[in-house]
Parts: sequence; C-alpha cells; structure tokens
Amino acid sequence: MSEEETFYRSCRAAYLSVFRSSLVNIASREQLCLALQQAGLDPSQRTLNKYWTPRTTQMNFDDFCEIVRKEKPTAQSELLKCFKKIDVNGDGFITHSELHKVLTSKGEKMSPEEVNDIFALADCNRDGKLDYNEFCRLFVSTAERCRRAALEKLEADTKLKRQNFGSESERAPKGSLSHGITPPPETPQRSDPESAPRKESRSSSRPSSARGRRSSVSSPFTMGASGSKSGKLVEPKSLQDWHHSSTKGCFYLEEDGEIVSLQYRLHIPRTSTVFLTIRPLNLSQAEGKSSPWMAVDTALFIVTGNERKDDSNLVSFTELRDREKFGWTGELGAGDYYLLPFTTGCRLKKGRKPVGKQAQLVYRTDSGELALTKEFRAALSDIFEVIDLDGNGLLSLEEYNFFEQRTSGEKCDEEAWAVCRENFDTKKNQLTRQGFMELNLMEANDREGDPTDLWVTLESMGYSWALELVEACPFVVDVYAEECQPALAAISLDSASKMTSSAMYRSVITKGEARTVKGSENVVVYTYRNEARVSSVIANKSSHKVTIHVNNEQNKNCVSSRAMIAFAIEVPPRTKMVCQHIMPINERQEWTYSCVESILP
Repeated sequence: MSEEETFYRSCRAAYLSVFRSSLVNIASREQLCLALQQAGLDPSQRTLNKYWTPRTTQMNFDDFCEIVRKEKPTAQSELLKCFKKIDVNGDGFITHSELHKVLTSKGEKMSPEEVNDIFALADCNRDGKLDYNEFCRLFVSTAERCRRAALEKLEADTKLKRQNFGSESERAPKGSLSHGITPPPETPQRSDPESAPRKESRSSSRPSSARGRRSSVSSPFTMGASGSKSGKLVEPKSLQDWHHSSTKGCFYLEEDGEIVSLQYRLHIPRTSTVFLTIRPLNLSQAEGKSSPWMAVDTALFIVTGNERKDDSNLVSFTELRDREKFGWTGELGAGDYYLLPFTTGCRLKKGRKPVGKQAQLVYRTDSGELALTKEFRAALSDIFEVIDLDGNGLLSLEEYNFFEQRTSGEKCDEEAWAVCRENFDTKKNQLTRQGFMELNLMEANDREGDPTDLWVTLESMGYSWALELVEACPFVVDVYAEECQPALAAISLDSASKMTSSAMYRSVITKGEARTVKGSENVVVYTYRNEARVSSVIANKSSHKVTIHVNNEQNKNCVSSRAMIAFAIEVPPRTKMVCQHIMPINERQEWTYSCVESILP
C-alpha cells in the first residue's frame, strides 16, 4: 500500500468513527473537532477557527482530508520543548501553580477546570507536581490510540468498508491548474446534501470493487492523441465577410469549488447561418508563450427560454474543436437565445492554499505618497482586459458592475458612477485603464496602505498570493452570422443555473449512449463523448434513491472532474445527476475510457 493510500485509509477510518458514511457532511465545529481527534490530532481553537469560519456551514470528506494533510500531529519533542520553557529549575516537573499561571493567562487560555484535568491525568504521585515527560508520552500515545482504534473499527466492519470504498485523487499533469484541492463534484441538482462523493482509499491488492455487485460496464473506447482529424472544427468559407460580434468572460472558482461565469443573450434579427466559438483568452505578453489556463476546456450551450429561466430548450452546443477553440455551425431562426458558457472542471480546480508571504501591492515613494507596485499594476491590467467585455479599451457602468458583483457583491448606481467619472480618468463617460488603476490606488489610500481589501478583490478574481491567475479562466465568445448582424449582451453572473444544468443533461442524453445499470431497469447511465471529453449522466427513474459506485480504475491517461478513481454517488428518486466528466491527462497520447457503475446494496 502506497503512502498516499495509507493516508486516505486513515482519514476514512477517522471520518467513519464519527459519521455513518463518508458521504455525510460535517455540519458543525464540534463535529470537525471530533473527527480530527479521531485522526490523531488535537486541534486548538485557533486551528478550528482557521477552517471553520463564520461563513462555513458544512465541510465534506475532501475538506477533512485536506485539513488532516496540513495539520500534522503534535510531536512529543515539540511538547517537551514548550514545557521546558516553564520548568525553570530543569528538574522535569512543573508545579500546579506554575502551570495554572501560564495556561490561564497566555495564548489560548484554559479554564481552571481544564488545568485541573491535566494534573489529574499526569500527577501520578499526587504531590502537586506534573511530570511533564510522562504527560507528553500519554498525550502522544492517546492520539495514536484514537487513530488505531478508528482503523480497527473500519477493518472489522466489512459492510462499512464496501459501502464507503473510494480512492485518492488522480494526479494531474505537471504544470496544469488541477494540482490542488479537489473541488466538490458538479451536482446542480442539490436536493440531497449528502449526494456528493467523497475521496477515499483503496488498496491495489483488493479485488475489483465491482465484483459481487450488480454492475454495468461502459463500452470501452480509446481516443487518439489530439491532432486527430475526427470532429475537426472548420470555419465556413468567406467567414471574413460575415457579420461579427464578440464578447469576453471568465470562469471563476468559488470557495466551495463551484464554477461561476457570465451568461449571455444572443439576438438574431432574421434567420441566418451562424458560426459561434468559445476559447480561453491568452493574456500572456511574452511572444510564443501561452497563459497556463489555455488547456482548460470550454463549451457553449445554445438555449431558448424565458426570462425566468425555469423553462428552456437546448438548441445545440459546441462539439467540434480546433486546438483550444470549440465551435458550432448551424441555422438559427430570428429571435433571442441564451449562450451558456461551460467547463467540466477537469482542468480548472481549487489549488492549495497559498504558502509564503503575499506579494507587495503598494509602496510609499520618496515623498511619502502611496503607489501601486509594478506587479500589482500588471495584474490590474489583466483584470481590466478580462472585464472589458466588448474589448473597446473602456469600462462601461454595466461592465464595471459585473466586476463589482464578483468582488464585492454590490453594484454601482448612476450617482456613484458620476463621482467616478469626476475623479478618475474617463473617456466617452467610460473608465479607462488608467482610471481603473487610479480607482484601486484610491482604495489603498482610503485604507492608509492596508492591502486587505485589495487582496479581497484579487482573490475574488482568481489570483494567488504570488499574483498569478490560478483559479480562473478568461475566455472569448465569437459569433458570426451570414445574413444579419448578431447582438451579444452579458445578462447575469451565475453558477450551476437550472438552465445550464438542464442543457448539460439534455446534451448528454440526446447525443449520448444509454445503458441500464445491471439489476435495475430504472437506473440509466447516459455517456456522451467527443474528441475532447466524455460526460456521463445518471438518471434515476425509480421512486427511491439509489447509491451508485463508480470505478474508473480501467481508464488510462484520464482525469475525472471528480478527481477520484472510484467514488459513490447518491441519486435521489426521479432525478438526473452529472456523474462525471473525463478528459485526457496528456492529449499527445491515446486515452482509454472504461468505467464500471454498480448499485450498492
């Protein structure tokens, strides 16, 4: 068993000592503390506060694993070092009064009762002195006993092992964005809070998880390396003579791993052949060098519907590909359509929390005035490029408000916008790039150089402490119409909307292969594939919920949007759910998809 497998096995054992299933979410600080204790940790209040903030409502098994990975158990040598600072005469003992004074007045203050409990445990001779060498030994051994007891409980319960079986994250290719925390799976139908899979371990020596179950094996297929001419996107002839509209946007990662992006309305004045594409936006200024997010997959769903978005119809979506560009060509009748950007999340995932200090954003000049650093100005320039949706080099009030909605959740009204125009550089009543810089400098001055609010903006836009764009993917949408001028307008900043979810389900169900899971004619797996990805949807047509175990171990050169080789997913009755999306890790090599779905008892 590898080190990584051992780690996840221990995490799963600790989690299942507190919860009936690794599909259950942690719902309180107390539950988090208890689960961490079962993992051999003794979290302080400061540690708990770091992960369970006032905004936290729940955590999943993936979150728990990440905390355990970061918060190493307290070593006996570290404890001894702390006690020796209190032991002035160096005799190996500390009096009750000495310890009481320190523990009730410094750091995370203990109550007198808690101090008495420590003495009751370690004052073996009842002489009012604490043998801290013995206490440290007991402390460390107790934590280890908790961890071992959790493992023994898991090993003794065969059913528990089977029902909560899973595997660790697949490793993404070096240099990709999917190198950190695995985001929660994409489950737009949120009727069941326990429906998300959790990351768990599997020994390679264990027999296949599908054995002895009612399982359904997908028809295996192998895709060639990218560059294959199948499904190639070809531009229509004389495209340069067609009418053209373009807009920009960005996929943003939320704290919980959800992906957010702008949605758009497309107006076609009269029936016309239309060619539309979406592609990542390269912001790199270096010749021949691409931005790291250029490998992120993108797609557009073309949908008709009403303003309330509770009833929609999928017209089509971008299936064909030319390198990083995905497109569609077809005829659209006169009217309004919604364009819904989408990415699978296979290559755009939460990264690890930043390590090291934050980059400097502002500094004081020789005259004592605040100024923006060169690196911060470069980041702001890129942000301006992304939020300048129409690409005219200016920010309109509408464009600026999408930025404000993303970074602060608020909007700027006409009166406030008039103040901006009076104080910052503008052109045609719109904010210039220089004016955008001045606005951020004013914010720094308002805080007397404190960069806290500036970092809120940067992190909301997907930037790391190193001022690298790591949790976002800017993109460009182009629409060409042969017979008329198409009109594009951003309408909302949304994540997992009903319309997008419905479009995803319908695209897979309409164009994918359908097969039932063995043992239940009412559970159907739909699998859609194109040159770039495989997407599967599970439809539970029965009147009761089912738990599906999904095994990807036969896949080769693949990464899943679930970031797991094996996982379980609970599907509520009469519900459709995205099972997973699969993409190649290395597009220059062949990749094989061969998935096994099983119904758990």
